[in-house]
Amino acid sequence: MLTPERKKQMRAIGHHLKPVILIGDNGMSTRLLEELDRALKDHELIKIKVRAERDARKILIASLCNETGAHCVQSVGATALLFRAAERPNPRLSNLIRPI
Repeated sequence: MLTPERKKQMRAIGHHLKPVILIGDNGMSTRLLEELDRALKDHELIKIKVRAERDARKILIASLCNETGAHCVQSVGATALLFRAAERPNPRLSNLIRPI
């Protein structure tokens, strides 16, 4: 579980990030899950953009988190901030370690 203080720190870091995953009309696919898994493995904290209606967007973000083991730190409009801790974070790639 993420503490409120940790979520606040992640939101501050995530504010400056650009979305690395853009989800369009095709929704969730195996290729999307593979790319999301790779991005979470490399960066730990990523921003995604979901183009769907509000209710569908919430369900899709929850499904993505469930499938990848990630946590939704924040969801505002079409943008969500996802986090999954890496076993061995790469200091050159991790958004939590490297300076922005």
